[in-house]
Amino acid sequence: MWNKKLYTILTTIIIFSMFTVIGFAEGSDVAAINAQKFGVLTLIPPLVAIILAFVTKNVVISLMLGVVAGSFVLQVTGNNVFVALILSILDLVNRSIESLSDPWNAGIILQVLAIGGVINLVAKMGGAQAIAEVLARKAKTAKGTQLITWFLGLLVFFDDYANSLIVGPIMRPVSDKMKISREKLSFIIDSTAAPVAGLAIISTWIGLEVGLINDAFNSIGIEVDAFGVFLQTIPFRFYNILILAFIVISAILLKDFGPMRDAEIKARRGGKSAGYDSSGKVEDDLAPKEGVKLSVWNAIIPIGTLIVVALISFYYSGYTAIEESGDATLTALFKDAPYSFIAIKEAFSASNASLALFQSAFVASIVGIAMAAGKKIFTVSEAIDVWIDGMKTLVITGVILILAWSLSSIINELGTAAYMIQMLSGSLPNFLLPSLIFVLGSIISFATGTSYGTMGILMPLAIPLAYSMNPDMGYIIASTSAVLTGAIFGDHCSPISDTTILSSMGAGCNHLDHVRTQMPYALFTGVITIVFGYIPVGLGLPIYIALPLALAAIFIGIQIFGKSVEDDDVEIEKTIAE
Repeated sequence: MWNKKLYTILTTIIIFSMFTVIGFAEGSDVAAINAQKFGVLTLIPPLVAIILAFVTKNVVISLMLGVVAGSFVLQVTGNNVFVALILSILDLVNRSIESLSDPWNAGIILQVLAIGGVINLVAKMGGAQAIAEVLARKAKTAKGTQLITWFLGLLVFFDDYANSLIVGPIMRPVSDKMKISREKLSFIIDSTAAPVAGLAIISTWIGLEVGLINDAFNSIGIEVDAFGVFLQTIPFRFYNILILAFIVISAILLKDFGPMRDAEIKARRGGKSAGYDSSGKVEDDLAPKEGVKLSVWNAIIPIGTLIVVALISFYYSGYTAIEESGDATLTALFKDAPYSFIAIKEAFSASNASLALFQSAFVASIVGIAMAAGKKIFTVSEAIDVWIDGMKTLVITGVILILAWSLSSIINELGTAAYMIQMLSGSLPNFLLPSLIFVLGSIISFATGTSYGTMGILMPLAIPLAYSMNPDMGYIIASTSAVLTGAIFGDHCSPISDTTILSSMGAGCNHLDHVRTQMPYALFTGVITIVFGYIPVGLGLPIYIALPLALAAIFIGIQIFGKSVEDDDVEIEKTIAE
């Protein structure tokens, strides 16, 4: 978990940096010149960030020093080492200012913070817990309990932390009653946390993902609708989709394999996992206010407002942009059929996602505060304090975003992508790039325990490299999705990941048991992701064939390797004896 003092120090540095003004120039010509001038030295910023992330397990420091190292390469020419170091630190400050001064970036950070406030309000009003308890009452069998847990994980789509800390405590007593192992419960929770939040179009993740995509495309001089690109990556998010399918298939078939099956057999016969906690309690910051009357409407109304206003804002923002563009064809389309599928698609493509998401989060915040005050759960002042407390939990996301944008900036100016393109073009088969990006993202994320930092390190390199090897948009989107899914896969396996820790805590499961039993399932799905997902897509197989093929491979794999936990009494007795 992040140190609160680190939040304060970094926030102070960034705020202080807003009073400092230093200029610098960027451009594709400068990048090309620097790539020729510095050669292999252009790899220093990402390498420093990656290596330090492995060593320190602290992605903030790693990103920060990656920026300073890259700037040092630029500044040391014509200066002594001491002066170059001072200028490099000042350059980090300047790039932070540049990131904050961009209206798109500012909107992304504001919407992330505002959504954090809404989530905290919903949790403290008891809305999230109320929905969870309604669903928990419908669980009647082991199969049904697993599917209900999975479905509840989908409902808490807006944040991975909220998912881990809400679903676990609610479903734990139910899963115990149905003799489902704590290991299986924590696996389901963990698999519907980051994988779902990473896919959701409205979540605490969307700002980071869209922001990095936008910045990476800008670095190669291509203007795109970053939110539209994000939407196009969804079918290519093989690991996210496949791990969700894995839960459903294994639950319906009641088949497991490896150490998870041993844990399930033990639980079916009344055994308990190590570290078993029967208290049914979990300490977390998202617990409802003591004494509050639980109501599903305390979640439905604020979150519903967030979604509805976001859709309206996307449409209106795109409509306004099209009207201002003067495009006669599109203007006529909106005049004749303003709510047709084509018109809505064009409006969403032309929209300012940064502005629309912040508008929706802000309106939802107002609605949440008004509900809390109107129901006398909090006073207006208390509700605002709760909202601000929720924003504080996502300050680190803003810090990572600013540093990731700064790293992207120095990578672009130094010509890192241009050098990698020159080095790899012709030496690496095009079809392997999405798989290579997925594997690299997995390794970095596993070692650091964070998806966010991994995305920030890889995205500025992946998109320019993919574009140079194959400018086809489908290929670039597949490579972009490989960054996002690789980061989540590695984070899912990592024992030092926040969500892995929170999932085992929420399920009341021994942490190492959770990691040990989950790892084979994650690795199995990761292999399917590469073999039946990214390699076929890299070879040009359409996504509407590749995705069903990968899903079929998951089903067949569970049928082959999985065995029912309801039979084989000899093995059951042997496991219990051990």
